[in-house]
Amino acid sequence: MSRLRSRQLSRRAVRLARTSSPWGFPLLYLGWAYLFWLPVVVSEASVWTYPNVVFLLIGGSSPLLAGLVLLWTNHGRAGFVDLRRRLLEVGRISSRWWLIILLFYPLFTLVVASVALLIGFTSQPLTFIGTDRLFDPAALFFLLSVALLFPAIEEIGLRGYWFDQLQARWSAFVSSLILGTVWALWHVPLVYMPGYYEGTTFQPELWWWLPSIVLTAIIGTWVYNNTARSVLAVTVLHFLGNLTGETMGFAPELYPFVHVGTAIVALALVIRFGPESLRGRDTPRPLPE
Repeated sequence: MSRLRSRQLSRRAVRLARTSSPWGFPLLYLGWAYLFWLPVVVSEASVWTYPNVVFLLIGGSSPLLAGLVLLWTNHGRAGFVDLRRRLLEVGRISSRWWLIILLFYPLFTLVVASVALLIGFTSQPLTFIGTDRLFDPAALFFLLSVALLFPAIEEIGLRGYWFDQLQARWSAFVSSLILGTVWALWHVPLVYMPGYYEGTTFQPELWWWLPSIVLTAIIGTWVYNNTARSVLAVTVLHFLGNLTGETMGFAPELYPFVHVGTAIVALALVIRFGPESLRGRDTPRPLPE
């Protein structure tokens, strides 16, 4: 009886994912963020001054807000139970995938830096975090916030809610492109906020950063689909990507070169695992349970 009930709930979840409009999330996600962030941009005052920092935090809650509101609206308590399991169940992630998640960004960084050295692109490809930032409480708090808190807020909405809606309609590859494009648009105001990236090793320019975010979404989908839709897995991957960038970041002149490497990795994953599911060409996409 419990198996029958489980199958019925699974079919209902898939039907809901397919019949619920997937466009409510990006409207709320972008609309809420831009509502509070655009005043910060036009103020021309530092984002870390009052009230700009309050607007930054309220707008930054948009992926969490949009995800949880729409999850409750469309799936109710069952949706929250499923999200909690995908956030907390470590067993969804095999030992092999834990290894991939933990090592992906450090290895990617070291490989790209090594290639840059070998071809003579730069003599100093990496910038390592200084002790002044490590022992400055404010700088350390910001580092940990960017590295851990922000990824959790983003992934709960993007992967915890929205991506399943996209993937119920389109292939993993197409769904990743849609998610990545909207995710990139969300980041645009941050570039124009005075002082937002002050004190970090990362100084983005839109012409190379936005395509890179879209490509990164493909890598995130590869991990998500191969770990039983684990929000924990993509959150840890996102966290380690941010942490690696802040502790051994690329030299500014290297960033366009770095994103060629990101494109190569994303293309290799699509070719190797197939655009339909990014799990193997004969393996279906994982759908809501």
